[in-house]
Amino acid sequence: MNEPEKIAIAMSGGVDSSVAASIIKEKGYQAVGISLQLWNYSESDNRFGTCCSLDDLADARRVAEKVGIPFYILNMEKKFKEEVVDYFISEYMQARTPIPCTLCNQKLKFDEMIQKAESFGVHRVATGHYASIVQHSSGKYLVRRGRDRWKDQSYFLFNLSQDQLSRLEFPLGDMDKNEVRERARKLGLNVAEKAESHEICFIPDNDYPKFIAKQLNGDAFNQGDIVNSRGEVLGRHPGYPSFTVGQRKGLNLGGLKEPHFVTHIDPVNNRITVGPKKELERADCFVSQVNWCRFVIDIRPYLHPSKN
Repeated sequence: MNEPEKIAIAMSGGVDSSVAASIIKEKGYQAVGISLQLWNYSESDNRFGTCCSLDDLADARRVAEKVGIPFYILNMEKKFKEEVVDYFISEYMQARTPIPCTLCNQKLKFDEMIQKAESFGVHRVATGHYASIVQHSSGKYLVRRGRDRWKDQSYFLFNLSQDQLSRLEFPLGDMDKNEVRERARKLGLNVAEKAESHEICFIPDNDYPKFIAKQLNGDAFNQGDIVNSRGEVLGRHPGYPSFTVGQRKGLNLGGLKEPHFVTHIDPVNNRITVGPKKELERADCFVSQVNWCRFVIDIRPYLHPSKN
């Protein structure tokens, strides 16, 4: 008789990954729970956001015991700092606004998790993302939106490779949040009513400038001019990494006839340009790291529509 397939479950200590673990176990897989320790808690107040804290690791361990699967914690502090935190800071220093969760998914939760899982003899990984993976007739793998449109996380997975997608499973893809919580209650999981995480995990107070300044010893923050599109000085700012295009709050500009927003950030000259909402409009944009799924739909008619 063949042994059940082994699957590692990425467990964050939240209700979603906990229910995903229970589903994988119910399906008869030989499941292994894995959590990632991503931060040096001795240097913080033990409040690593509302995910990935010491309490979350303890919750994940309790769920694994309840579900009846072995559980391991992997120390990924160094990799997380290099791949996610340093990237986050670098992007702000280049006047761009990063989404660190996408890189964390690619580099740690999937890439590293898959590699580490293989050391346990496990070749596939499941997570609590609200998305699904389907295989196209061409043999290629696609990411499909989760059934719960309010919780859909497919957009976080845009940069995953075909090899990664072929090894992943998302048990919550056809569930909504209410169903997930109800299942957790029926199973008696201690995380059934646990609050969700919304902020970036390594910045629990959402104060990005404070975090960046601390990491760079304050070197990135020098006062500069706030100007309008004509170059007229309207005020001063405490440092360009404190701002992102589209931002309105924190400009501290009085006497303007209408609300102004950040329309451009010049990191070289430490200058912030602001203007009314209409000046945020753009007819084009520059993109990088695009991952087109061209085997599913021919995008050319949409990029170059007919003039007829």
